[in-house]
Amino acid sequence: MTASKLAAGNWKMNGRMVHLEEAMAIAAVNPGPQTEVLICPPATLIAPMAQALTGTHVRVGGQDCHARPKGAHTGDIAAAMLVDAGASHVILGHSERRADHGETSADVAAKIRAAWDQGLTAILCVGETEAQRDAGETLHIVGAQLAQSLPDGATADNTVIAYEPVWAIGTGRTPTTTQIAEVHAHLHQAAPQGVRLLYGGSVNPTNAVQIFAIPDVNGALVGGASLKAADFTQIIAALADA
Repeated sequence: MTASKLAAGNWKMNGRMVHLEEAMAIAAVNPGPQTEVLICPPATLIAPMAQALTGTHVRVGGQDCHARPKGAHTGDIAAAMLVDAGASHVILGHSERRADHGETSADVAAKIRAAWDQGLTAILCVGETEAQRDAGETLHIVGAQLAQSLPDGATADNTVIAYEPVWAIGTGRTPTTTQIAEVHAHLHQAAPQGVRLLYGGSVNPTNAVQIFAIPDVNGALVGGASLKAADFTQIIAALADA
Protein backbone atom coordinates (compact mmCIF):
# COMPACT_ATOMS: atom_id res chain seq x y z
CA MET A 1 0.00 0.00 0.00
CA THR A 2 1.24 3.51 -0.77
CA ALA A 3 2.23 6.08 1.83
CA SER A 4 -0.61 8.33 2.92
CA LYS A 5 0.97 11.61 1.73
CA LEU A 6 2.91 12.63 -1.35
CA ALA A 7 5.17 15.60 -2.02
CA ALA A 8 5.96 15.61 -5.74
CA GLY A 9 8.33 18.04 -7.42
CA ASN A 10 7.84 18.90 -11.08
CA TRP A 11 11.08 20.38 -12.37
CA LYS A 12 9.56 21.04 -15.82
CA MET A 13 12.22 22.20 -18.34
CA ASN A 14 14.75 23.01 -15.66
CA GLY A 15 17.84 21.24 -14.39
CA ARG A 16 21.15 19.87 -15.60
CA MET A 17 23.63 17.40 -14.15
CA VAL A 18 24.95 19.96 -11.68
CA HIS A 19 21.48 20.18 -10.14
CA LEU A 20 21.62 16.58 -8.95
CA GLU A 21 23.17 18.12 -5.83
CA GLU A 22 19.76 19.63 -5.03
CA ALA A 23 18.12 16.22 -5.35
CA MET A 24 20.69 14.72 -2.99
CA ALA A 25 20.07 17.51 -0.49
CA ILE A 26 16.34 16.80 -0.67
CA ALA A 27 17.00 13.11 -0.03
CA ALA A 28 19.10 13.96 3.03
CA VAL A 29 15.91 14.95 4.90
CA ASN A 30 13.68 11.94 5.58
CA PRO A 31 10.08 12.83 6.55
CA GLY A 32 9.20 9.33 7.69
CA PRO A 33 7.33 6.37 6.20
CA GLN A 34 3.95 8.10 5.90
CA THR A 35 5.21 10.79 3.50
CA GLU A 36 6.39 9.83 0.03
CA VAL A 37 8.76 12.16 -1.84
CA LEU A 38 9.02 12.24 -5.62
CA ILE A 39 11.06 14.34 -8.05
CA CYS A 40 10.10 14.52 -11.72
CA PRO A 41 13.09 16.04 -13.55
CA PRO A 42 13.48 16.57 -17.30
CA ALA A 43 14.01 13.33 -19.23
CA THR A 44 17.76 13.86 -19.51
CA LEU A 45 18.09 13.63 -15.73
CA ILE A 46 15.84 10.68 -14.94
CA ALA A 47 18.50 7.97 -15.20
CA PRO A 48 21.32 9.84 -13.44
CA MET A 49 18.97 11.07 -10.73
CA ALA A 50 17.54 7.60 -10.14
CA GLN A 51 21.08 6.26 -9.83
CA ALA A 52 22.16 9.08 -7.50
CA LEU A 53 19.12 8.52 -5.27
CA THR A 54 19.45 4.73 -5.08
CA GLY A 55 18.96 3.62 -1.49
CA THR A 56 17.21 6.82 -0.44
CA HIS A 57 13.51 7.39 0.22
CA VAL A 58 13.10 9.72 -2.79
CA ARG A 59 11.56 8.35 -5.96
CA VAL A 60 12.00 9.65 -9.50
CA GLY A 61 9.32 10.18 -12.15
CA GLY A 62 8.81 11.41 -15.68
CA GLN A 63 6.85 14.42 -16.91
CA ASP A 64 5.08 12.73 -19.83
CA CYS A 65 4.98 9.54 -21.87
CA HIS A 66 3.61 8.48 -25.23
CA ALA A 67 0.49 6.36 -25.51
CA ARG A 68 2.24 3.89 -27.82
CA PRO A 69 4.85 1.42 -26.54
CA LYS A 70 7.30 2.20 -29.35
CA GLY A 71 7.46 3.44 -32.93
CA ALA A 72 8.18 6.37 -35.21
CA HIS A 73 7.44 9.17 -32.75
CA THR A 74 10.45 11.46 -32.86
CA GLY A 75 11.15 13.22 -29.59
CA ASP A 76 8.65 11.19 -27.56
CA ILE A 77 9.33 8.79 -24.70
CA ALA A 78 7.55 5.50 -24.10
CA ALA A 79 6.45 4.43 -20.65
CA ALA A 80 8.80 1.45 -20.79
CA MET A 81 11.69 3.84 -21.41
CA LEU A 82 10.82 5.76 -18.25
CA VAL A 83 10.82 2.52 -16.26
CA ASP A 84 14.11 1.51 -17.85
CA ALA A 85 15.61 4.84 -16.75
CA GLY A 86 14.47 4.29 -13.16
CA ALA A 87 11.13 6.12 -12.99
CA SER A 88 8.27 4.93 -10.80
CA HIS A 89 5.74 7.67 -11.62
CA VAL A 90 4.78 9.90 -14.54
CA ILE A 91 2.90 13.20 -14.65
CA LEU A 92 0.15 13.17 -17.29
CA GLY A 93 -2.38 15.73 -18.45
CA HIS A 94 -0.55 18.74 -17.06
CA SER A 95 -2.16 21.97 -18.23
CA GLU A 96 1.05 22.97 -19.99
CA ARG A 97 0.88 19.79 -22.06
CA ARG A 98 -2.81 20.30 -22.74
CA ALA A 99 -2.23 23.93 -23.82
CA ASP A 100 1.18 23.79 -25.50
CA HIS A 101 0.73 20.43 -27.24
CA GLY A 102 -3.02 20.30 -27.73
CA GLU A 103 -3.49 17.19 -25.62
CA THR A 104 -7.10 16.19 -25.12
CA SER A 105 -8.48 14.25 -22.19
CA ALA A 106 -8.78 11.26 -24.50
CA ASP A 107 -5.06 11.55 -25.26
CA VAL A 108 -4.33 11.68 -21.55
CA ALA A 109 -6.45 8.59 -20.88
CA ALA A 110 -4.48 6.65 -23.50
CA LYS A 111 -1.21 7.73 -21.91
CA ILE A 112 -2.43 6.67 -18.47
CA ARG A 113 -3.24 3.20 -19.79
CA ALA A 114 0.26 3.01 -21.28
CA ALA A 115 1.79 4.06 -17.96
CA TRP A 116 -0.22 1.47 -16.04
CA ASP A 117 0.80 -1.24 -18.50
CA GLN A 118 4.41 -0.63 -17.48
CA GLY A 119 3.70 -0.45 -13.76
CA LEU A 120 4.06 3.30 -13.48
CA THR A 121 1.93 5.35 -11.11
CA ALA A 122 0.13 8.06 -13.10
CA ILE A 123 -0.25 11.54 -11.65
CA LEU A 124 -3.28 12.94 -13.47
CA CYS A 125 -3.50 16.73 -13.53
CA VAL A 126 -6.79 18.62 -13.74
CA GLY A 127 -7.56 22.31 -13.40
CA GLU A 128 -9.47 25.31 -14.70
CA THR A 129 -8.36 28.53 -16.37
CA GLU A 130 -9.02 31.92 -14.81
CA ALA A 131 -11.82 32.59 -17.30
CA GLN A 132 -13.49 29.29 -16.41
CA ARG A 133 -13.30 30.06 -12.68
CA ASP A 134 -14.68 33.57 -13.21
CA ALA A 135 -17.56 32.00 -15.15
CA GLY A 136 -18.36 29.66 -12.27
CA GLU A 137 -17.37 26.57 -14.29
CA THR A 138 -14.60 25.22 -12.06
CA LEU A 139 -16.32 22.10 -10.72
CA HIS A 140 -17.78 21.27 -14.12
CA ILE A 141 -14.41 21.62 -15.88
CA VAL A 142 -12.45 19.72 -13.27
CA GLY A 143 -15.07 16.99 -13.04
CA ALA A 144 -15.18 16.57 -16.82
CA GLN A 145 -11.40 16.40 -17.07
CA LEU A 146 -11.32 13.73 -14.38
CA ALA A 147 -14.10 11.67 -15.96
CA GLN A 148 -12.68 11.87 -19.47
CA SER A 149 -8.98 11.49 -18.59
CA LEU A 150 -9.11 8.65 -16.08
CA PRO A 151 -9.69 5.16 -17.53
CA ASP A 152 -11.40 2.38 -15.66
CA GLY A 153 -9.05 0.53 -13.35
CA ALA A 154 -7.69 3.42 -11.32
CA THR A 155 -6.65 2.48 -7.78
CA ALA A 156 -4.84 4.08 -4.88
CA ASP A 157 -1.68 2.27 -5.97
CA ASN A 158 -1.60 3.21 -9.67
CA THR A 159 -3.08 6.71 -9.68
CA VAL A 160 -2.69 10.09 -8.02
CA ILE A 161 -4.83 13.13 -8.92
CA ALA A 162 -3.42 16.65 -8.80
CA TYR A 163 -5.66 19.71 -8.84
CA GLU A 164 -3.74 22.60 -10.40
CA PRO A 165 -5.74 25.74 -11.22
CA VAL A 166 -4.08 26.95 -14.41
CA TRP A 167 -4.13 30.57 -13.28
CA ALA A 168 -2.12 29.73 -10.15
CA ILE A 169 0.73 27.78 -11.75
CA GLY A 170 3.94 29.74 -11.51
CA THR A 171 2.13 33.02 -10.89
CA GLY A 172 2.58 33.30 -7.15
CA ARG A 173 -1.21 33.39 -6.81
CA THR A 174 -3.11 30.69 -4.96
CA PRO A 175 -6.82 30.09 -4.51
CA THR A 176 -8.31 30.68 -1.10
CA THR A 177 -8.46 27.75 1.28
CA THR A 178 -12.22 27.69 0.75
CA GLN A 179 -11.78 27.42 -3.02
CA ILE A 180 -9.21 24.61 -2.70
CA ALA A 181 -11.40 22.78 -0.20
CA GLU A 182 -14.41 22.98 -2.53
CA VAL A 183 -12.56 21.43 -5.45
CA HIS A 184 -10.86 18.75 -3.37
CA ALA A 185 -14.17 17.77 -1.77
CA HIS A 186 -15.64 17.44 -5.27
CA LEU A 187 -12.70 15.33 -6.43
CA HIS A 188 -12.89 13.19 -3.30
CA GLN A 189 -16.44 12.27 -4.18
CA ALA A 190 -15.68 11.66 -7.86
CA ALA A 191 -12.34 9.86 -7.65
CA PRO A 192 -11.88 6.14 -6.96
CA GLN A 193 -11.70 5.34 -3.27
CA GLY A 194 -8.33 5.91 -1.66
CA VAL A 195 -6.73 7.80 -4.55
CA ARG A 196 -4.59 10.60 -3.15
CA LEU A 197 -5.41 14.19 -4.07
CA LEU A 198 -2.61 16.71 -4.45
CA TYR A 199 -2.87 20.46 -4.69
CA GLY A 200 -0.56 22.27 -7.09
CA GLY A 201 -0.14 25.90 -8.05
CA SER A 202 2.44 28.20 -6.43
CA VAL A 203 2.92 26.01 -3.36
CA ASN A 204 5.81 27.39 -1.30
CA PRO A 205 7.22 27.21 2.25
CA THR A 206 5.09 30.16 3.30
CA ASN A 207 1.68 28.76 2.35
CA ALA A 208 2.34 25.01 2.69
CA VAL A 209 1.13 24.62 6.27
CA GLN A 210 -2.14 26.38 5.48
CA ILE A 211 -2.71 24.31 2.33
CA PHE A 212 -1.99 20.98 4.01
CA ALA A 213 -4.51 21.76 6.73
CA ILE A 214 -7.32 21.69 4.15
CA PRO A 215 -9.47 18.53 4.19
CA ASP A 216 -8.85 16.06 1.35
CA VAL A 217 -5.45 17.55 0.49
CA ASN A 218 -3.06 14.59 0.65
CA GLY A 219 0.02 16.36 -0.63
CA ALA A 220 1.28 18.73 -3.29
CA LEU A 221 2.60 18.88 -6.82
CA VAL A 222 5.25 21.56 -6.51
CA GLY A 223 6.83 23.47 -9.37
CA GLY A 224 9.46 26.15 -8.87
CA ALA A 225 9.86 25.60 -5.13
CA SER A 226 10.93 21.98 -5.74
CA LEU A 227 14.05 23.11 -7.60
CA LYS A 228 15.71 24.28 -4.39
CA ALA A 229 16.27 21.80 -1.59
CA ALA A 230 15.98 24.55 1.03
CA ASP A 231 12.42 25.31 -0.12
CA PHE A 232 11.21 21.83 -1.02
CA THR A 233 12.37 20.26 2.24
CA GLN A 234 10.36 22.85 4.17
CA ILE A 235 7.27 21.93 2.15
CA ILE A 236 7.94 18.23 2.73
CA ALA A 237 8.31 18.85 6.48
CA ALA A 238 5.05 20.77 6.55
CA LEU A 239 3.30 17.87 4.85
CA ALA A 240 4.79 15.33 7.23
CA ASP A 241 3.56 17.37 10.19
CA ALA A 242 0.05 17.90 8.78
